[in-house]
Amino acid sequence: MHSYPHQPKFHRIYGGPSISLFIPSVLPHSSMHKPVFITFFNIWSQYAFNHLVVFVSLLIVCSSLPSLFCLPFMAPIFSLFLSFVMLSWSIAQGQGPPSPGYSPSTSVRTLKFDQVFRNLWGPQHQRADQDSITIWLDKTSGSGFKSIQPYQSGYFGAAMKLQPGYTAGVITSFYLSNNEDHPGNHDEIDIEFLGTTPDELYTLQTNVYIKGSGDGNLIGREMKFHLWFDPTQDFHNYAALWTPSEIIFFVDDVPIRRYTRKSEATFPTRPMWVYGSIWDASTWATDNGRYKANYNYQPFVGKYTNFKISGCIAGGPASCRPPSVSPSDTGSLSQQQLEAMNWVQRNYLVYDYCQDPKRDHGQIPEC
Repeated sequence: MHSYPHQPKFHRIYGGPSISLFIPSVLPHSSMHKPVFITFFNIWSQYAFNHLVVFVSLLIVCSSLPSLFCLPFMAPIFSLFLSFVMLSWSIAQGQGPPSPGYSPSTSVRTLKFDQVFRNLWGPQHQRADQDSITIWLDKTSGSGFKSIQPYQSGYFGAAMKLQPGYTAGVITSFYLSNNEDHPGNHDEIDIEFLGTTPDELYTLQTNVYIKGSGDGNLIGREMKFHLWFDPTQDFHNYAALWTPSEIIFFVDDVPIRRYTRKSEATFPTRPMWVYGSIWDASTWATDNGRYKANYNYQPFVGKYTNFKISGCIAGGPASCRPPSVSPSDTGSLSQQQLEAMNWVQRNYLVYDYCQDPKRDHGQIPEC
């Protein structure tokens, strides 16, 4: 793992994207210009915005007219504007992505924890039953689990519930890797939750490594998202489909990212194991390491259930194919799924490595 660029900060309000002001400024104790995002509405409604424009326009017009002419009209117009704001607020609270039209998780059988996984480390910091596992981090140790066998491709998912409150510096993850088989030169497909402070949103980081650290420098391909719900309030399903031609990340069956194979050098092809873990990544996880894990808030807990694993085992039959995640059974996302993914990326994507001017694009030719 490595440190990541400074990310914009948003107030911790779930239910809809926020309208933000972008103010270039120099932050205290900083030698560089950084963007500051100030959230001033929790309402993302074109209707409310349009009526705000109309109301402000009328105010400007009335400022040049006799007050007695405008006063009889301003009170009902302002009342109407407030009504639209309240309506927009209620809509925003229930706003989520458009339906993808298909739920790939329903075609994958749910497995019990001990059918698929074993403890990897921190056994005293995990509690498992047949259907689920709870793992936690305190100042003595974190914990992790690993699949019984490696896979060449497949659909890999689990329902997760995160800890609320102060979790800065803590990573709760579900991922594929072959780091133990290829130390210093490994591949990964990551679903990682970056811990946060109580007034900020959790960040879901998706990442892909290809022979990631052979030269001592990790070359990550991070795309980071906020979510349209609070991941600490209930279990939600997170999954990755890995095929010979693409990797697709899902949240509650909504595709959020698609990483296609453009060359063998930019795509993981070696077998990987499935992992889950919770650990201290204070050096980089939250605001580029600004906020560290604070063990006054321990234990930090991650809960997993509803394991959905359907893949081609390494060394298995060459005829094996990973499951389809689209209704067409072709493996490619349908138009409706693509529209849902584009909606998520328009509204909830907060970092895209391909758009980062600080990255060396010679190392990420797929961009």
